[in-house]
Amino acid sequence: MLLPLTNAPRDYAWGSRSMIATLEGRDPADSPEAEVWFGDHPSDPSDLADGSGLTLDRWIADEGAAHGVTGRLPYLLKLLAASTVLSIQVHPSKAQAEEAFTREAALPEGAARNYADDNHKPEMIVALSERFEALCGLRELDATRRMLAAFGDAAEPLRRRLTDEAGLASAIGWLLSGDARDVVHEITAALADVQSTEFAAELANARRIAVWYPDDPGVVVALLMNYVVLRKGESVFLRAGMLHAYVSGLGVELMAASDNVLRGGLTPKRIDVDELLRILDPTPAPVPVVLPVAADNGSRGVERFPADVPDFALLRVRVSGGSEAIVRPSGPLIVLATQGAVSVGGAHASLDLAPGRAAFVTPDEAELRISGDGEAFIAQPGSPSALAVSMDGDVA
Repeated sequence: MLLPLTNAPRDYAWGSRSMIATLEGRDPADSPEAEVWFGDHPSDPSDLADGSGLTLDRWIADEGAAHGVTGRLPYLLKLLAASTVLSIQVHPSKAQAEEAFTREAALPEGAARNYADDNHKPEMIVALSERFEALCGLRELDATRRMLAAFGDAAEPLRRRLTDEAGLASAIGWLLSGDARDVVHEITAALADVQSTEFAAELANARRIAVWYPDDPGVVVALLMNYVVLRKGESVFLRAGMLHAYVSGLGVELMAASDNVLRGGLTPKRIDVDELLRILDPTPAPVPVVLPVAADNGSRGVERFPADVPDFALLRVRVSGGSEAIVRPSGPLIVLATQGAVSVGGAHASLDLAPGRAAFVTPDEAELRISGDGEAFIAQPGSPSALAVSMDGDVA
């Protein structure tokens, strides 16, 4: 069965008035549009665009079992548009989430909590804009010490702490605790004059963040992180424990269905420093850029973005002229069009999707045909290797 999906954009302050609107071919919005959610997440389930008035979670509860859909979807698919930086954050592993959720269940009513559920939240984002900026993971320590040396005495108290991974984690806790308020101020003030050929892009990014969040300790935490610019079609995979923040751009995001977020700066929201440090992986590492690879059977025009998690798999299908992609679902799918015009056909019906429109496909559809002239992303549960894809015709 094929069901057309729609949803209203969420108006977080960091969103863009134009990015999602331009993708969908409409005038800029009057307020920021940050995310459009496609899925059955209870915080904002998709609406069925069939006149029924149902949301996807309600339809699954009422009709899903008859079409092979049982329980909640393990993933959530989003369009994300950032015009200013999101909060620095990290997500727990499955084991950490289960332990912490159980622990917090014993807290008295009204006590502050960090965990909304017992699930992990690995996530992947693919750039749709020509340029997508992000902070992903922690930079190698030698490189960070070289960058901080350009700040002179202003950054020396921080630089001295960066002796090893434990020192790096301790430094992040120190910055966020409030005890380093004077150092944060000194480093932020010095940003205007610091020069470094090696780290010019990182410093320019930090200056911009400092304008958005003056004297926020997250500005200095950001200086410890890898700054990356994704080109259209490139992605990053963010595993448990990896500190990250999106800075600007439009992308397709796919994640495990969870609300568990520990924040580490650049936010007015609560920061639990001790809990953040408990789940943070302080291992410095290069940016985890993921490039698409051919579908498992070598089909032209069909690519997958490798992510070794059981919750989701992400494919990109590009068709043109007389080409047709044949997808054989191994679970419930969501197809999201992002370019041109694509047609999604099942055994008894088909849907035409313009950019920004989506369809839910139940697993009792033995075969799904995608045709037209455009691009679509496909989300499903499980390993990408479980999805069989073939291609007829040529793709430009």
